[in-house]
Amino acid sequence: MIKWLKIGILYSGMIFSVGSLFSQETEETPTDDLGNVSDAFQENFFEALKQKGIENYELALQALQKAERAAKDNVSNKAVVYFEMGKNLTYLKRYEEAENRFMQVLETTGERMDVMEALYDVYYEKRDYQAAIFLVQKLAKKDEDYKEDLASLYSRTQQYEKALELLDELDESWGESLYRDTLRKEIYKVTGNTEGVIQNLETKIDKNPKNEKDYLNLIFLYSEQGNSEKAFALAKELLKNQPNSQKAHLALYKFYLDEGNIQEALASIKIVFQSSEIEKESKYLVLGDFLNFVSQNPTYENELNTLVPLLQEVQSGNLYEQLGGYFVQKGNKLLALDFYEKGAAIDPDNFSLLKNTILLQIDTQKYTEAVQLSEEALAIFPAQSLLYLLNGVAHNGLGASEKAIESLEMGVDFLLDDPKMEKDFYEQLGVAYQQQGNSSKAKEFQQKAANIQISN
Repeated sequence: MIKWLKIGILYSGMIFSVGSLFSQETEETPTDDLGNVSDAFQENFFEALKQKGIENYELALQALQKAERAAKDNVSNKAVVYFEMGKNLTYLKRYEEAENRFMQVLETTGERMDVMEALYDVYYEKRDYQAAIFLVQKLAKKDEDYKEDLASLYSRTQQYEKALELLDELDESWGESLYRDTLRKEIYKVTGNTEGVIQNLETKIDKNPKNEKDYLNLIFLYSEQGNSEKAFALAKELLKNQPNSQKAHLALYKFYLDEGNIQEALASIKIVFQSSEIEKESKYLVLGDFLNFVSQNPTYENELNTLVPLLQEVQSGNLYEQLGGYFVQKGNKLLALDFYEKGAAIDPDNFSLLKNTILLQIDTQKYTEAVQLSEEALAIFPAQSLLYLLNGVAHNGLGASEKAIESLEMGVDFLLDDPKMEKDFYEQLGVAYQQQGNSSKAKEFQQKAANIQISN
């Protein structure tokens, strides 16, 4: 995942300064601040933004071509157009053309961050990692966060020594992170020089038994070799030498689970969940491991309940989604929904969580809640056809057929080659018209649904 990729959507109802659009697409400006642009340029440019907003990228490009002609000799306005062309071409996976457009912008504007970031996306998608490295080296001078991307690119291009050197530098400057630890471990596996790395880490620990990072890396390598006995012993040694080490418990909980020492495992898991040093991603893994354990050993489900209050401190939608999924499998839909709803409140941008929550609200006939949440979700994901379908189903559940029809008819327009969902839309439209007493319309959509063949 490339952390910088933040492509905004702009469309109707908002009027923007063409000059400011290039530097800050979300800034709203008065209509009299449009600058020296023709009506044709303005009309076509905003039409392109509207079409991009609803994912009609080909139509957006057509409008941008008209805007380019209308811009005439205005270099600044052409740069804005080329930037938008590049983004639409990227969405269409026409990477060579996108690269050319972004290069045209850079030739005019110099090394702009937003343009270089967009170009980085192109290089990454076309797997031109050498070009990406050259570009990210420039980006890293402006924003040090790109150094992590650079380390990853070094690894992808088999420049492992450079990658490891940069990872160590970042750990020293920023502290450790799960992402960098994972990347470092992947490099260890790929290079195959495990024994050499192990010997190096053992020597470093002998010289400095207070270095937590060396312990953790060595524990991982022992585990990768299948030498769980050595890994377990080393994790306990780390805790002995550093009694306040919270990350030691990231290793210990799993060993305790494997040997059936549940109370010790729970104690370690609680430390992990309460730790401010341990990243949320690691906590997801810990919870997943414990949920798998409880699934295989249902007698320990009460122990799971002792961990739930700690999740409120973690404030993670993903953790609640994991718990919700577990209780769905156990058949406890109401408890699952409670977790899903808590997660959705914390993480309203998590589409998977929103979808699962609304589906379960409908399944448990909480139609009012489903209507509200689906409408909130549509404000964030306006092009997601599934959300319109769920909103329509929820309105049908409430007997609000007119609103159901409105949502369902709008959602059909966003469908992309999905016969199963198309059939669902028509079936729900049939239900809505039947509720209105319009039998002819109901039969029309029922027949449309029946005519759709779904291959297995």
